Amino acid sequence: MSHIALIGASGAAGSRILKELSNRGHSITAIARNPERIPNLPGVTTASADARDEDSLARAISGHDVVVSAAKFVSTEPATLIEAVRRSGVSRYIVVGGAGSLEIAPGQRLIDQPGFPEAYRPEASRGAAFLDLLKQEGQLNWTFLCPSAEFVPGERTGVFRIGKDSLLSNAEGSRISFEDFAVALVDEIEHPAHARQRFTVGY
Repeated sequence: MSHIALIGASGAAGSRILKELSNRGHSITAIARNPERIPNLPGVTTASADARDEDSLARAISGHDVVVSAAKFVSTEPATLIEAVRRSGVSRYIVVGGAGSLEIAPGQRLIDQPGFPEAYRPEASRGAAFLDLLKQEGQLNWTFLCPSAEFVPGERTGVFRIGKDSLLSNAEGSRISFEDFAVALVDEIEHPAHARQRFTVGY
């Protein structure tokens, strides 16, 4: 069992990660601006903190084995999150990434392709910037896990593929459920395989 601080625990991805962690017997501090939205699950305690407030965030995550950030990029400042984790003394940091920075061909990112939805561009751009900051980070043992292009509610099947820097797709497109994404992330917590790397998951 690990002691895990989960930032953004009430969101679409965060809530699935919280449930997966709880089901596997971990001890979780679920951090959200509105902790009353956190479900009452085994092993879960709640904490109120703003992901943009470095001081309160550092206090909330101190003493844990792993910090997981599932907050939306447009609602946070990457430098603030990274510095809060540094100050907390927790060395292991896992970030829920986005698909926009993944490559569809060598050197060609999804976000740079014609027809990339403008509605998703702000979040995708900030996610790519977050990854760039992590690549310069010398203190933390970070991992950046990217979903597929379609990141949607679905089933927990436990059957998916793992990739590195390239967008995963099949005959039905590029897709992963929040539930299976959570499986992949908790697998990475329990069996680290991507230290200081970005990786991706998809069907």
